[in-house]
Amino acid sequence: MQIGFIGLGMMGKGMAANLQKAGHKIIVHDLMRQAASNHLENGAIWADSPKALAEQCDVVFTSLPTPADVRAVGNGLIEGFKPGSAWFDLSTNAVDVVRDLAGIFKEKGVAFMDAPVSGGPHGAASGKLAIWVGGDKATFDKYASVLGDMGDRARYIGEIGAGSIAKLVHNASSAAIAIVQAETFTMGIKAGVDPLALFEAVRQGAAGRSRTFDRLGGQFLTGAYDPPDFALRLIHKDVSLACQLAREVSVPMRLTNMALQELTEAVNRGWGHRDSRVAALLQQERAGIEPIKVDPAKIKAVMDKG
Repeated sequence: MQIGFIGLGMMGKGMAANLQKAGHKIIVHDLMRQAASNHLENGAIWADSPKALAEQCDVVFTSLPTPADVRAVGNGLIEGFKPGSAWFDLSTNAVDVVRDLAGIFKEKGVAFMDAPVSGGPHGAASGKLAIWVGGDKATFDKYASVLGDMGDRARYIGEIGAGSIAKLVHNASSAAIAIVQAETFTMGIKAGVDPLALFEAVRQGAAGRSRTFDRLGGQFLTGAYDPPDFALRLIHKDVSLACQLAREVSVPMRLTNMALQELTEAVNRGWGHRDSRVAALLQQERAGIEPIKVDPAKIKAVMDKG
């Protein structure tokens, strides 16, 4: 197969280089030809436009900054693609955009796949990269080995848009956690604990020893909040004490106080004896979805994959 790659910035250059290291001959394009210099030195072929690139390729990968950039490149690709071709967009994109593009390209006989990545520039360069793919399963299967040459965790997530949804859940969660950690660590440091000692201590706690999202498997995904691992009334007490300390040392705790409000509402529902994570039911209720109940055996199978 002939592979095309558009967008050789911080993320794209590493992924394209890994395709070359795996032995693939690639055709490349970027707004600045200089960005492709290393790839061209290693045998890549330059295309003057997205259209020219698509005319020569069976599958194209794009790594672009914004949804508007993806649409703009798509306007050129659609003029060059042959029926039966595929386009994997590795960008972090808007769900409505990827679904719209999938419909447009399907009419031309081209499979559009949303395939955002996670791992940062270092992961893109080293191949330690998650690739979350939404779209036609047969197309994913056809190019799974090529995806595997770019990242060690290429996964099919579901229908078109599923990959982008997974990426947005991941990044929004990461951002919120980082902000809360900034609040709580600032409080601890201002209250008198050495920053390194504090870091060394908390990373050995229950949350510190688990992967960020693994704890969702215990209660949130199963919907099993009884019997509790750690009671809601106790975490409510602990967060209340943390907010009290923050007031004493004059550290604002906006998100932590919001978390306390959520815990308080759950306590007021009479759930104090249930697991500390039972407050998650409040958000599911507000969203108008049925309480989440996933088979624990299926959760274990996912976690066993690593």
